[in-house]
Amino acid sequence: MKKLINAPEAVLDDALAGIAAAHRELTVDAAAKVIARADGTRREKVALVSGGGSGHEPLHGGFVGLGMLDAACPGEVFTSPVPDQMLAAAQAVDAGAGVLFIVKNYTGDVLNFQMAGELAGEEDLTVETVLVDDDVAVQDSSFTAGRRGTGATVFVEKIAGALAEQGADLAAVTEMGKRVNAASRSFAVALTACTTPASGKPGFDLAGDEMEVGVGIHGEPGRRREKLRSAKEVVAIALDAILADQPLTAEDRTIVMVNGLGGTPLIELYVVFKEVAATLADKGVVIARSLVGNYVTSLDMAGVSLTVCKADADMLALWDAPVNTPALRWGI
Repeated sequence: MKKLINAPEAVLDDALAGIAAAHRELTVDAAAKVIARADGTRREKVALVSGGGSGHEPLHGGFVGLGMLDAACPGEVFTSPVPDQMLAAAQAVDAGAGVLFIVKNYTGDVLNFQMAGELAGEEDLTVETVLVDDDVAVQDSSFTAGRRGTGATVFVEKIAGALAEQGADLAAVTEMGKRVNAASRSFAVALTACTTPASGKPGFDLAGDEMEVGVGIHGEPGRRREKLRSAKEVVAIALDAILADQPLTAEDRTIVMVNGLGGTPLIELYVVFKEVAATLADKGVVIARSLVGNYVTSLDMAGVSLTVCKADADMLALWDAPVNTPALRWGI
């Protein structure tokens, strides 16, 4: 399997050096493995910190900046960052109003952020946590207890980040993050497996005429494996699962993300969005805001994830608020 790398063991360090060179609006602490805003956190603003294994770019470092995260902690590929990283990030960006950890529901992330929160408490830092568990494909897996955290992480980081930027306190920002997570559901379908740099081979076998339905962002198995379907049929599978868990009615307003998993051409993602828009329009559901592109990837996996958030007026207003990060930018 061909990879544009120098050595498997150097991928994260080399990528962090590349991020530092490409984005002068960020600071990259190569030793601590923390990406933060170069302009720092404004005094008395709640600081947002997230992180997880690398390989999901632009999540999370690509969402560090005005209106989203204050810092991100990248782990090795598909491996949780360690508590010391998370503590270093919290200490670096705390501005006197507390720190919100945004954590995807994967066992390693949950345990390590929990430990980091305990360490932060010993350092007199006030920390709250929002757990993201939006993936309706499976209830439990080898990686999680409960639903996995996937695409809704972007929604939580954007909307809670905007509220923090407006000066809301830690309790309010935390509550908003939890509201967004509760209103969001995701489902993914893979056409190919991903290949980690260390292994050099696909994480699972998938025949040329098969797809993995309900796959996780680390290549975890989903609900089932079946023959490849059309984009329209794939959207029907994903939306049926999402709407069974989070019913939508006519006139409900939504934020919808059609997300590539790393190896899907943008033209195909727009084909998928066309089918999503038609299906929701038939139900009278309004797509008030949308994203189409690569936001939560799984290295080179071909496939798509769909995230739908039933958004209220507050969420939509915060979504529209200015954001300036490497991966999201508007209103500036």
